[in-house]
Amino acid sequence: MLNSVELKDYMLRNPVKVNQRDDLFVAIDLIVSNKISGLCVVDDDNNLVGVLSETDCLKAILGARYNQESSVGPVRDVMTHDVFTVTSQADIVDVAQQMMKRGFRRCPVVDKGKLVGQITCRQLLNGVEKFPEKQT
Repeated sequence: MLNSVELKDYMLRNPVKVNQRDDLFVAIDLIVSNKISGLCVVDDDNNLVGVLSETDCLKAILGARYNQESSVGPVRDVMTHDVFTVTSQADIVDVAQQMMKRGFRRCPVVDKGKLVGQITCRQLLNGVEKFPEKQT
């Protein structure tokens, strides 16, 4: 049986983020240059307002091209607004189970509405691998 460990010990404390008002191509550049599959979207006060994935970006670009539009607009127009979040005090095993159940590879960590980090499958694996093995 795995022990419980708080998420704050394993989360990324400075996740790549973008402001909701930024142009979509600013976000795409961040995704590509950081070699990540998505990023957190915040407002001017660092409140989490959504997430933006590679898929969100592709849909927006293809939609603009199909509609022969010259621009794609700000991040807020294409981001995912309804976001599953956890707190930094959450139990790492509970978070891992929720992420697997929902099919998520990453999850923003929010305390009092503010983005304080992000947990990914890789960080979860780092945490789980440090649990002592149960003797049989």
